[in-house]
Amino acid sequence: MSTFTVRPATAADLGAIRDIYNYYVAHSTCTYQIEPETADERAAWFRERSAKYPATVAQDSDGAVIGWASLSPWKSRCGYAWAAEASVYIHHEHHRRGIGKALLLDLIERARAAGLHTIIGGASSDQTASLALQYAVGFKEMGVFREVGRKFDRWLDVTYTQLILPSV
Repeated sequence: MSTFTVRPATAADLGAIRDIYNYYVAHSTCTYQIEPETADERAAWFRERSAKYPATVAQDSDGAVIGWASLSPWKSRCGYAWAAEASVYIHHEHHRRGIGKALLLDLIERARAAGLHTIIGGASSDQTASLALQYAVGFKEMGVFREVGRKFDRWLDVTYTQLILPSV
């Protein structure tokens, strides 16, 4: 089993982050994005990261980025300022090694430190491993939106989850 560390993402990681994501664009319902993401799109996403909405990576002992995670605003209206949405993506050759859990637990701690109150999760309902990860760290199912996405010529459901962060 390989060892890895979780750290804040840097601009130098953006190519690896984009490559991991684009694998799922082409091969999976982990994202409903259809077209591969460009370098400019990922750079614009990175410019929006902050202490409140961080991006992190898992880096293996050889220095390769093998996963990434981020928090993003849940909604743009100011009344939602204490809620964020979590995203976690693992390189397709590195599943089931604890990387996703480590990244998500790290995001939860960063969210607490930033003063967030709740984290929203979600996944295509056919992505049972993604949902199991969320449940394993305390997220609770909030509902299923039926046939809200379409990819690979089929309608897809999305299961939404939520973790309320206890006040400290």
